[in-house]
Amino acid sequence: MLDKIIEKSPAKINLFLKIINKREDSFHNIRTGITFLNLYDEITVQAHSKFEVNYTGIFAPKKNLFEDCIISRLFTYINEDKPKLLFSVSKNFPYQAGLGSASSNVATVIKILENLELIEKRNIFDYADLGSDIPVFLNQRDALVRGKGDLIANVHFPKYYFLIIKPSFQCSTKKMYDSFQSADFDYNADFDLEEINDQDSGNDFEKILIKNEPEFLSMFNFLKGFEEVIFSRLTGSGSCIYSVFEKKEHAINAQKKFQQSFSNLWTHVCENNLTNLF
Repeated sequence: MLDKIIEKSPAKINLFLKIINKREDSFHNIRTGITFLNLYDEITVQAHSKFEVNYTGIFAPKKNLFEDCIISRLFTYINEDKPKLLFSVSKNFPYQAGLGSASSNVATVIKILENLELIEKRNIFDYADLGSDIPVFLNQRDALVRGKGDLIANVHFPKYYFLIIKPSFQCSTKKMYDSFQSADFDYNADFDLEEINDQDSGNDFEKILIKNEPEFLSMFNFLKGFEEVIFSRLTGSGSCIYSVFEKKEHAINAQKKFQQSFSNLWTHVCENNLTNLF
């Protein structure tokens, strides 16, 4: 009988994100710096009478399930029968928010199943077509990610403290990418090298939200105005926005000020580059 297994499923932050161009396979070539946070969903796996995925927690979807559940799709993708296991996912950070929710969850499930020898261990890039962020979550290190998520170079980003806020709107990754027009691709491909450079700043999705979401710009400007802030940015394709600080107390003070003006929104202070993060 399988013992109950509990594993963490971390959130990620995009420290920068550039869209290079659109590929012939309809994916986009990107360039992004990813670091992981001490902000986690929690996944519990145990024996069950059938295959089932159940979501709980403050960010659980309606009726505690996703219609397009990536954990369920995993088994079709790898051409394996679904095991008689119950996957309980406690959703502690937002989805459709640029924090890597679905990719993190399925990467954690993959690692659990590999450790149990219930699925064959594959190259991490074999999962890029299931989700472009899955390889970097399987890699589990700070990284410069390029291509469609299938080019990863391990790097080391500074220690930061983050104030993350979730606006009232959500962002569909597909819709955000589909919003890009050919004129929006302005990155000089000569700088798309396997090392961090001076072009690695900002997030190209910000210009999409500035045009389409008035709430984004007001919050973005508010976050950039904090004392001691290093920079403020959108993560991933959104909708979460964050400010970066060198000291935790500065992030906490900024959180208090933000909550005075936006008391109805979710905020969280966290950090990257911890030992035993996973």
